[in-house]
Amino acid sequence: MEARERIICALDVDSAERAVALVCQLRDRVGIFKVGLELVTAAGVQVFARLRAAGAERMFFDAKLHDIPNTVAGAMRGVVGLGAWCVTVHATGGSAMLKAAVQAAREEAEAAGLPRPKILAVTLLTSIGETTLRDELHVSLPVKEFVAGLARMAHETGCDGVIASPHEIATVRAAVPSPDFLIVTPGVRPAGSALGDQARVMTPREAMQSGASYLVIGRPIVAADDPAAAAIAIANEIAAK
Repeated sequence: MEARERIICALDVDSAERAVALVCQLRDRVGIFKVGLELVTAAGVQVFARLRAAGAERMFFDAKLHDIPNTVAGAMRGVVGLGAWCVTVHATGGSAMLKAAVQAAREEAEAAGLPRPKILAVTLLTSIGETTLRDELHVSLPVKEFVAGLARMAHETGCDGVIASPHEIATVRAAVPSPDFLIVTPGVRPAGSALGDQARVMTPREAMQSGASYLVIGRPIVAADDPAAAAIAIANEIAAK
């Protein structure tokens, strides 16, 4: 896999026009485009078709589904028709919810004759650190133990991988030794970039050396004066790992 294919560019923008423009600039510079809540609430799910027409061959729907199992299953059946390469669910929804998501995706894809989207379970948002986990969410486990438990549950329920901060990559690999289990890593910032609202970050090179499968990178690319040049620089850093 080429280094650029490891980059998931987060289209965290507020209009379809801006997202389409970025895809046109970056379709040969990154491997996957992430569509999240900001873009979908601004442009609707119709944006997937527009992005595909603009050249986005693989799209990551960062839906972060988190509800009762029946509701998540229904939402997942709708997601299949969007043609996304993968979709996210919150691991903290529990094993029954994760199983419902996996089953609904599989059944709907088979019925429609479409590829099943990969299902990735979000472990812990990269904006949450030890203090917030303990004092606000009242979880007494250290971050790494908490994430390891969620990763094991995700694997056992049939998820294809997890979303985990770069600081938990090694922990997830130890908890789920399967080489096919994907670790998609947000909280990646090139050296010298602002941290923004991220609490647990690494550089692209560090994250790949730790064992990440793919890197989610947003602002360092989309907010750059030259997004294509920024993506090239990140791919070069990955290739130098």
